[in-house]
Amino acid sequence: MLLGAATVVLLVCIACLFSFASWRWRSGKGKMPPGPAPLPILGNVLHVKPKNLAKTLQKLSEENGPMFTVHLGSDPVVVLHRSDLVKEALMDRADEFAARGHMAIGERANNGLGIIFSSNEGWLQVRRFALSTLRNFGMGKRSIEERIQEETEHLLEEISKTKGTPFDPVFMLSCAVSNVICSIVFGKRYDCKDKKFLSLMENMNNILKRMNSYWGQLYQMFSKILDYLPGPHNKIFAEIDALKAFVSEEIKMHQGSLDPSCPQDYIDCFLCKMQEEKKNPNSSFHMKNLITSTFDLFIAGSETTSTTIRYGLLLLLKYPKIQEKVQEEIDRVVGRSRRPCVADRSQMPYTDAVLHEIQRFITLLPLSLPHTVTKDTHFREYVIPKGTTIFPSLTSVLYDSKEFPNPTEFNPGHFLNENGTFRKSEFFVPFSAGKRICPGEGLARMEMFLVTTTILQNFTLKSVVDPQELNITPILSGTFNIPPAFQLCALPR
Repeated sequence: MLLGAATVVLLVCIACLFSFASWRWRSGKGKMPPGPAPLPILGNVLHVKPKNLAKTLQKLSEENGPMFTVHLGSDPVVVLHRSDLVKEALMDRADEFAARGHMAIGERANNGLGIIFSSNEGWLQVRRFALSTLRNFGMGKRSIEERIQEETEHLLEEISKTKGTPFDPVFMLSCAVSNVICSIVFGKRYDCKDKKFLSLMENMNNILKRMNSYWGQLYQMFSKILDYLPGPHNKIFAEIDALKAFVSEEIKMHQGSLDPSCPQDYIDCFLCKMQEEKKNPNSSFHMKNLITSTFDLFIAGSETTSTTIRYGLLLLLKYPKIQEKVQEEIDRVVGRSRRPCVADRSQMPYTDAVLHEIQRFITLLPLSLPHTVTKDTHFREYVIPKGTTIFPSLTSVLYDSKEFPNPTEFNPGHFLNENGTFRKSEFFVPFSAGKRICPGEGLARMEMFLVTTTILQNFTLKSVVDPQELNITPILSGTFNIPPAFQLCALPR
């Protein structure tokens, strides 16, 4: 019995020594960037807080330098936590750093397919196809602007029904934003009272929360173990399956009504492309990729934008004087007799600055989505081995104190010149940068402007508590920064 215990202790010690020696070998000049010493299998789990990963890595950068290695589980991750490092990797050396890094939830959910979590040749083809199709159906054009304006009218109706009483804006905003992408992808909108549609909104909201929860982040680190164990981490895949089942149903209906001479939406276009390439055994245009890419567009075009708008409303509640100045500019440029349009934005520098500052301040994706290098890569004085995951910290760019003085303060002045005109910044990278920049950036910016200005044109937003008591710190900060729940009152103007 004693001999058995001694053997276990000896094996653990050998494993620790091997892990430490391996870490020392990989670290240092000419090797991997330095970082905290990992434990066998567990990696640096004692150094990071899964529920607040972004903040933890920021603190580690203060201790280990702006470029360091941290082990999330047994996998080494290189963190770039300074604006010049992030810009060099994502923009100057975009080809070398463009591939998608290890992201366990996305890999299990999409199995290498779709747009968000893949990086093979098929990904490139499907991404290009999706971008061209979105443009053909109006992304960045007047036709999509009219769709957004239509949805804001429905949103105003729903807000009016609250009659100035407190309400949670989560599902109202989710429905409005989601219906815009639905009109492009599915060719129709859904009623906000539709129980099935509301259930899908809840699915998406839960996916975002579960991804960034303690268990969601633990799964990212220890998926090889947790894949075989029961627990809360598995619930996220049930939510994803529900959304994909909905997408599959929509595709079946499209197959029955498809007119190849007149495709009505993204699904129709993809089905036509599948028909064109049916004799190509290596084609990326097949049913599984249709389901997955449609799922990607649906969730990416819904939840990220609605969360940004929601966080923006929270900040306007927190800073009512800023809300007042936006309303003054809306009244001066747009007035009350018509709805805001995209063309108004160039005449509204303060509003534009507020919207930019909202995105900068909340840093929705603090670490971007992970990247990787597809070959051994010399970067500064280090060598990053092929397949190593890279976390380019967007926070380090958006919170660069030389570009944005007092970056932890919410201040629209960060995007204004002294004469009050709008100030562009190369450090504004909330949609990431380089070859992996968000393909829906143009649509998201249009929605944020039109939805926010239309709400403020018609309502003054009031907090149900003293604005000074409002909490604006993310409740979860993993892959995404998730805003705290709040209620507001919308008083007609």
